[in-house]
Parts: sequence; C-alpha cells; structure tokens
Amino acid sequence: MMLSSSNRWTTLLLDKLPLILLILIALFLPLLFSEYYLLLTGYILIAALLAQSFNLMFGFMGKLSFGHAGYFGIGAYTVALIATNTKIPLLFSIPAAIIVTGIIATIIGFFCVRRSGYYFAILTMAFSQLLFVIVYKWYGFTHGDDGIHAIPVPTFLDSSVAQYYFNLVLIGIAMAILWKITFSPFGYILRCMRDNPVRTEFNGIKLTRYQLIAFVIAALFAGFAGAIFTIFNRAVTPGIMDWTRSADPVIMTVIGGQFSFFGPLIGAVIFLFLQSYILGYTIFWPIIIGSILVIVVLFLPEGVTGLYQKILKAIKQKHQDKTKSELNKY
Repeated sequence: MMLSSSNRWTTLLLDKLPLILLILIALFLPLLFSEYYLLLTGYILIAALLAQSFNLMFGFMGKLSFGHAGYFGIGAYTVALIATNTKIPLLFSIPAAIIVTGIIATIIGFFCVRRSGYYFAILTMAFSQLLFVIVYKWYGFTHGDDGIHAIPVPTFLDSSVAQYYFNLVLIGIAMAILWKITFSPFGYILRCMRDNPVRTEFNGIKLTRYQLIAFVIAALFAGFAGAIFTIFNRAVTPGIMDWTRSADPVIMTVIGGQFSFFGPLIGAVIFLFLQSYILGYTIFWPIIIGSILVIVVLFLPEGVTGLYQKILKAIKQKHQDKTKSELNKY
C-alpha cells in the first residue's frame, strides 16, 4: 500500500511539475529579470495567447489557418481607435475589441469552414490580406501605413513591472478559459472531427456548425491578445496584420507541440527568446529559425512537449517496473 501511494504521488508530481514551475517562475519573474527581459516576457505572453488560440483550430480541430494575424490586428486597432478618438476608458475598450473581432470572424468563418485542406488555409490567408489592405489604405480612419501612435494608457501601467503583471493576469484568465474549452465536451467533439470527420457527422454532429463556433472562439482570443498588445506597445501599425505574421503562431505551435495544450506557450517562449538572442549577433534570423523548423519537423514531429511526454512516459515506466520488482520480493 505504501509503495502504491508513493507511486501515485510520484506520477502526480511528474505530471504537475512543469505547470507548478511555470506558475512560480511567472509570479517571481520581476525579481529575476532586467527590465528588457521583463518587457520581452510581457510580449511573449501576448504571443503565447495568440498561438494558443490558433492551436484551438490547428491542433484540436485539425484546420490550418494562415489568417490569424488579421483577428489579432482587429483587436489591436479597435482598442487604438477607441483610445485616440473617444473618451471611453482604455480598459473598457477591450470588450469592444472582442465583440468587433467576433462579428468580423463570424462573417469570414461562415465562408471558410465550408472548405477543407489547403482551400481553407488559402481562404483564411486571402481574408486576412483583405483586412490588411483595408487598414493599410484607409488613411482617414486607420491612418494607413503610418499606424496609430502615442496611445494613452492608464498611469498605473507606467512601470514595466505593472505592465507585466497586467499582461500576466489577463492572459492567465484567458488561458484558463481556453483550458476549460479545450477539455470540455465541445473540445472533445473538435478532436473527433479532426480524427474522423465522417464518423462524427454520422453521429449527428453538424461539422460546419461546430467548426464555425471554434473558428470564432479562436478569433475572439486572438482579438483579445491584440487588444492587450495595443496597451502594451502603445502603438499599432498595419504590419501586425500582414499574412506573414500569421506564420508566427504556426511556427510557435509546431516548435512547442500542436497536440499539447501548453505546446504553443512553450513554443512562444523558445521562438521569441531565441529571436531576441540571435538578432543580437546576426540579421540572418530567418535562416536559423528555418533550420530549427526543419529539425523539429524531421526529428520532433510532436514538438518539444511531445519529447517531454516521451521522456515522462519512460520515467513512469521505469518507476513502475521498480515498484513491481520491489513488490515481488515480498
């Protein structure tokens, strides 16, 4: 009985250890990092939420989107336009950004979810570029390629530490909601659609309805990430909506692992820290990230979290074998 209890606690510790360490590091990060790395981590949190929302479609629903930057930009520009053209408090503009993003995503998703494979990917990219061109050319409303700068923010966000904890709290709440969605009955239906769409539809589940809901939910969280980005960056430009920026969450997810909830978060940390470090030595960052992607795809198809799960499984198996061996002595 004692050995069985020890085995259970060891297994539980191995399963929860990464999450515990992640929470502890996040809470005490301002004591460990300089201001530069604190600001970088604040941006990583935003990028992680963007990647996490993308993976709801890619990893759990099985549809690759190249238009996620468009929804990120809608959220960012909504907050920027409200902050610079109205007297509405900045924090109240965040729900507005989510609502606007949801409306536009519903319209776009209505057309996109009726396509599959690379047709879906190309269509999402086309709509994203359409949004980019509108923002880029509409000087009278969005200031065109000049962007919107000097966005006023509340005084309590003046320090980098306050901004970091602001990002951490809001994105932590968003991640918790995404976790509930991912591991809810709705999330398991998405997995069924990914693995066997024919059988799922045969069981009476309307694929397009669920795919549209997932599409909109993913866009809502991307728009939320964009809203936080505007408050964090104090400026927005059309470049954040370009289709090439939609590749960032794809890369983060592939590096971290698309079949793990925390894969995109780990991928965002690796991707952006490496980018920050390498750019200090060379401008040829795309060559290096391309090489990393090739290595990951060829040797780590399930990403870094997939490798961790394999190591964890081996440790558990070894521990169980040791326990059985000790029990056999009796």
